[in-house]
Amino acid sequence: MKPPARAGSSREDGMTLFGKLRNAAAAGLALSALGAMPASAQDEDIKIGMVNLSLCCAYFVGMDAAVKDEASHFSNVKVLSTDAKGDVAKLTSDVEDLLNQDVDVFIISGAWIEAAPAALESINQAGTPIVMVDRLLKGGDFTAWVGPDNRVIGEGIGDYIVKRLDGKGKVAVIRGGPADNTIGSNRSEGVQSKFQGTGIEAVVAPGWGEWSADGGFTQMEDLLSKNDDLNAVFCENDSMCLGAQKAIGDAGKAEQIFITSVDGEMGTLKEIMREGSNYGATGRNSSDQIGRAGFNRAMAIVAGGSPEKETALPSPIITKDNAIKFYDENSKF
Repeated sequence: MKPPARAGSSREDGMTLFGKLRNAAAAGLALSALGAMPASAQDEDIKIGMVNLSLCCAYFVGMDAAVKDEASHFSNVKVLSTDAKGDVAKLTSDVEDLLNQDVDVFIISGAWIEAAPAALESINQAGTPIVMVDRLLKGGDFTAWVGPDNRVIGEGIGDYIVKRLDGKGKVAVIRGGPADNTIGSNRSEGVQSKFQGTGIEAVVAPGWGEWSADGGFTQMEDLLSKNDDLNAVFCENDSMCLGAQKAIGDAGKAEQIFITSVDGEMGTLKEIMREGSNYGATGRNSSDQIGRAGFNRAMAIVAGGSPEKETALPSPIITKDNAIKFYDENSKF
């Protein structure tokens, strides 16, 4: 077992490993294991394989950066980060390369894919621990998972919409796609579950917003052309809703329609705080928090701890009333 050698840190904002990460139990495991080890063992190098399906956008870049930032506070920890650029075969190849470099633990960010059986099988055969972050991949064993409960986030946004509309109205739903993307579907299903038994009608866009502002804009234009009486919009991520917001503004309906989403990007929080904005709420899905918690969990495992297998991180609903608490102008996401 190779516990961490902690380097000095001046950070006091609660964002480092031993700060106010909400899954502090894992940090406790790492600390207890550290205290039990002789000093000579604490100097052993630790290699973490950070496997990314894609670093295409701020969300995944922020997660990767958070892992590296946490590692920078330890003198003997090295993060070997990869980017498969969305190619599952390349992700599997990256895993093989990291196994050849004898990494001590894997952190895997699977982005939008549902499974990577070949990669997981290779790691399992090698007996190396796996910490999955954000996406819980199917088709293979793993040591731990840390991420959001997307259904619960959706339910929180649904509650917000129902309360704000006083239980009646018409709400557009813009999905990211594709159909088998359970992260998106869990969010939308959570939102719409709260409309049951109310006077709220959900109108689901027929196409996919593809998780982008341009896609959200296109889907919103189509929805507006067929539904003149919309009261609110839910998008499965912030980026699509920023595009939808532009389409709503171009149609002169910003005062009629408010928007909601999931992720909590800093640009979205800034928009929520803007005076007169029609951006009502977003569910927090912080890639920074997830990355740091994933590192936390990986270090606890390397230190000999046995943390929980699955940990859903707190995901509060962010509105103008509390957005300032979560806003960080230096965040990469």
